[in-house]
Amino acid sequence: MPREHWSKVWSTNPLERLHRELARRTDVVGIFPNREALVRLVGALLAEQHDEWLTADRRYLPQGSLTRLLGGHVNPTIGELLKEGAAV
Repeated sequence: MPREHWSKVWSTNPLERLHRELARRTDVVGIFPNREALVRLVGALLAEQHDEWLTADRRYLPQGSLTRLLGGHVNPTIGELLKEGAAV
C-alpha cells in the first residue's frame, strides 16, 4: 500500500460510523416483526451508504494513488483483480 494510505487502512473510523448509524436507525424501530424486516432495513441502509460513498465530494482514499496502486486501472473488475492475484 502507498504510504499515504496507511493511516486510512489501519483506521476503523468508517466502519464504526456505519455501525453507529445502523444502531441509531434500528433503535428507532425497537422490535422488528421478523428477521426479513430487519434484513430489509439494514440492506436499504447499506445501499444508501454505498451510494453516498460513490457520490461523495471527497474520497476516503485518493483516486490518483489508487490508480497507481492498481496499475493504471481506475475501476478494475473483480475478475481483473483475481487474474492479477490481488487480494479481494
